[in-house]
Amino acid sequence: MCFELDSLPPIPVISGAAVSHDDLELEAADGNRFAAFQAVPEEPASTGIVILPDVRGLYRFYEELALRFAERGYAAVAFDYFGRTAGMAKRDDEFDYMEHVMQTTPAGVQADVAAAVAHLRAAGCTSIFTAGFCFGGRNSWLAAAGGHGLAGAIGFYGMPVERNGVPGPAERAAELEAPILALQAGDDQNITAEHNAAFDTALTAAGVEHEVVTYDGAPHSFFDRKQLDFAAASDDAWARVLAFLESHG
Repeated sequence: MCFELDSLPPIPVISGAAVSHDDLELEAADGNRFAAFQAVPEEPASTGIVILPDVRGLYRFYEELALRFAERGYAAVAFDYFGRTAGMAKRDDEFDYMEHVMQTTPAGVQADVAAAVAHLRAAGCTSIFTAGFCFGGRNSWLAAAGGHGLAGAIGFYGMPVERNGVPGPAERAAELEAPILALQAGDDQNITAEHNAAFDTALTAAGVEHEVVTYDGAPHSFFDRKQLDFAAASDDAWARVLAFLESHG
């Protein structure tokens, strides 16, 4: 998992922001029912963000991230990956998430993304982005090839290339139909500079508008309030996310 269970996004809380939030139960086109968390500003939002968590699925970090987006005027829905295999009940710290990660499929993840996108569109959002972390970062970029009509796809430290025989967003670059923002860790033990360069090259060759940013010396999951040594990288990454939303929303 990317973050400790008590970690929080390294984003300032906007005190006094008029925000509401709810636990949701969404249904994908294949009948899967899954848990999600919604945070919305008081005023109607034209831009929505679908948050794809790391391998552990939906937990507090991503609920807090949804709230931080809502405080800035965006509607946000963070969803869980494991409705098909683990149901929708809240989970304790002992949840064996990897057992369930291994049972996910790219098609299943994108079906759930589609349900979250549809929920935001029904609420009045006309521009929809995805934002994902680790496992979710890769799937966020792949969502740009999912026929969701996205305005953009953001990923933090996602694996951008083929893994275990499954093509990644680099191999599927010609299918990506939205601008891409990739925020990568320079000291990631699994995602190398060569992987990131291959992604950049593939996006350029496919004519996809994109930015691949690597934070030198930053570890995987640097975007965490506990990572004080990498606060500058987190601050820059968050500023780039907001600029990306503003420019493409």
